[in-house]
Amino acid sequence: MLLLQATTTNNELTIVESTVNFYNAFIAQLPAIGLGLLIIILGVIIGTWIGNFSRRRISARTQDPLMSKFLGKAIRFLFIVIAIMIGLRAAGLGGIATGILTAAGASAVVLGFAFKDIGENFIAGIILTFNRPFDVNDTVAIGDNFGKVKELEFRYTKLKTFDGKDVYIPNSDVLTEPVTNYTEDGFFRWDFIIGIAYEDNIEGAKKVVLEALRKEPNVVEDEEHVNFVIEDELATSTVNLKVFFWVDTYDFRRMALITKGNVVRNVKEALEEHGFYMPADIQEIKLYGGEKEFPVRIAQQLKEPKD
Repeated sequence: MLLLQATTTNNELTIVESTVNFYNAFIAQLPAIGLGLLIIILGVIIGTWIGNFSRRRISARTQDPLMSKFLGKAIRFLFIVIAIMIGLRAAGLGGIATGILTAAGASAVVLGFAFKDIGENFIAGIILTFNRPFDVNDTVAIGDNFGKVKELEFRYTKLKTFDGKDVYIPNSDVLTEPVTNYTEDGFFRWDFIIGIAYEDNIEGAKKVVLEALRKEPNVVEDEEHVNFVIEDELATSTVNLKVFFWVDTYDFRRMALITKGNVVRNVKEALEEHGFYMPADIQEIKLYGGEKEFPVRIAQQLKEPKD
């Protein structure tokens, strides 16, 4: 009985001593922990400031807002990670910092398989930062998506479509899909078809169309961008002419579309003014079986006699 009481007393003393020792060690460690927290907080503040500063400097030097924003975020993230590692070591938790790095390295392989798509998009984002086929506010088509480029993030590229949708495309898709840039050189060639009657003079109609194109102020024409008209098809009831003309695409969303509408209207009105006829398609009706005649009734509107 006495032995049991002595053992119990020793255990209680051991627990009390352990608690007191832990408390004393924690109190002694408080300055180091405070220093570590201060280093982490300062690291986050300084990293954010340096990231924003780098973004502004890169943007001023390269005139490339996509690259500057991407690199600014990467620099901020790197400084924050370094500050956390230094803060943990300053707080006397170097083992935790080492454990984090070791665990990160050991789990990189496992996470690499589990989050393969995320890794691909991140690497593709880095590649697109330095070598990409578009800039911010460029009008592009990426796969089936058509709109203006708004952002390049670590994992995705953001497009704003012309009907108001925000489309987030994984960077790996941007890197592997064909990308059509409508704004890179600032010019785009529209085309449309217009039909004239078989008895009309084709060369005369082509001259009228070209004159109508020259009257539209937003149609571009120079040595490199030549507007022209060709005979496209001998259709059922018309000779179809295909009209090609160039427009400025820096405001592709609005002005290019308005210009095309103006050109179509001006060409149609110019042909009518010069006496060219644009007939509708002729419909041929065939009668099968024993029918020999097709009954047609013409309704004539009677005019009321004037008083």
